[in-house]
Amino acid sequence: MATQDEAHRPDRIALEVVTPKGTALKAEADEVAAPSVHGEFGVLPGHLPILAALHTGLVSYRLGTETKKCAVGHGFVEAGPEKVVILTDRCVTRDQIDPIVVRKELGETQQKISELQATTSDLAGDPTKVSLELDALVREENWLAAQLDLYGDPPLPTMQPLEATGQAPVPDGQEASADTTEPTSAADNAQLNP
Repeated sequence: MATQDEAHRPDRIALEVVTPKGTALKAEADEVAAPSVHGEFGVLPGHLPILAALHTGLVSYRLGTETKKCAVGHGFVEAGPEKVVILTDRCVTRDQIDPIVVRKELGETQQKISELQATTSDLAGDPTKVSLELDALVREENWLAAQLDLYGDPPLPTMQPLEATGQAPVPDGQEASADTTEPTSAADNAQLNP
C-alpha cells in the first residue's frame, strides 16, 4: 500500500528556461541537472523546493533513456517537486551553435583578457573599471566555452580568473615551477620526512 506522499509524487518534472527574450526551452523530464555556483546539482520528481544561483554551463535533462542539453549563462534556478524554472541571461541548444564563429569570438575574447591583464599589471587606468571589464570578459569567455562544450568541441581549460584558482600570478622574468610536490620550507620537509 502506497503512503500518502508516494501517491502524490509526480512522475515527471516540467523544465522551463526563461531568458530576457522569452521562454527559450520547455520540456518534460525524468531528471534535470544544472550548474550552480557551488557545483552541479540534480533534481528528480518530488524534489524539495530549492533556489540556487546559476553558473554558466550546461543544463542536462533526461526523459527515459534520451538525454538532452543546453548551454545557459548566469542566473537563478528554482526547483520544486514538479517543476524546474531557470531564469538566465542566455540559453542556446546545440543546433543554434556555429562552432567556427564561437571559436573566433573565443580567441578575440581571450586576446582582450590578455591585453587587459597586461594593462592591470602596469597599474594603468581605474582599477575598479578594469576589474569590471575583466569580469565581463571572463563571463563571455565562460559562455563561449560552454557553447563549444555543448557542441562537443570544448576548448582547452583556462585559468581565468587567476584569483578564483587560488594561484598567484608569476612575476615577469620568473618561471613557474612544474613540480609543486616539493616542500617549500624546512618545517614542511620535517613533516613529510619524520
